[in-house]
Amino acid sequence: MSTLHVLGSGSGGNAFAVTAAGETLLVDAGFSAREIARRAEMVGLELASVTGLVLTHEHGDHTIGAARLARQLDIPVYASGGTLGALASRLNGRELRPLTPFAEHHHGPFTIEACPTTHDAAEPLAVVVSTSAGHRIGFAYDLGRPTTAVRYLLQGSHALVLEANHDEVLLRTSDYPPVVQERIAGATGHLSNRAAADLLEPLLHAGLGTIVLAHLSERCNTAEHAMAEIRRVVGTHQARVLVAIQEAPLPSIDLAMMGIPESV
Repeated sequence: MSTLHVLGSGSGGNAFAVTAAGETLLVDAGFSAREIARRAEMVGLELASVTGLVLTHEHGDHTIGAARLARQLDIPVYASGGTLGALASRLNGRELRPLTPFAEHHHGPFTIEACPTTHDAAEPLAVVVSTSAGHRIGFAYDLGRPTTAVRYLLQGSHALVLEANHDEVLLRTSDYPPVVQERIAGATGHLSNRAAADLLEPLLHAGLGTIVLAHLSERCNTAEHAMAEIRRVVGTHQARVLVAIQEAPLPSIDLAMMGIPESV
């Protein structure tokens, strides 16, 4: 069995986890270690099962709890060389494992693959975690453009965590200064709802059972705006679409219960 845990996502913090064969791999740690432990308990996730941490990039809303968790749990940290370099002083003494783009990195029952994204960070990555049960979970957020490399990495996913950061009209009519609006909407910023839909459309296939919309802006988006745009391309496809929120975790997602076979 493979389980996806959405511990929370938004501008103030992002953390996810994948469990398989009794082990758990964290993807980002954008809340304090104490808060991640609290949220894990809420969804029945045992932190003692965590054997590794993957970081998509160094920004605080993805890494603030990383150093303490890695130390407390005595686990390795996977990230790009640029991200590990940017966090070197905080991760001092931890076991650091650089992720090579498009290579397979094996960790217990997990295989980790990654590719570069366009975001204003040292060396940001989109990530796919595959489990020994045959499930493939893609994570793509904090990226300004849906590139060919990201589409290639995410193809064949059974679950997707996908950024839908802002509605373009709400962004342009927000009280953000123009320079901030340009940063958010730019090539190294964040995906709009429409861009998320464009990224998703060619990734739809019969085995894709779960789509989680992540990193929604509290000021420039709503769940209703994001869902409307995504449903436009999902159509009659059977995938369930969920919206991650900042304040609390979602109920854990059992991928086998979503009609995804245990072996593929």
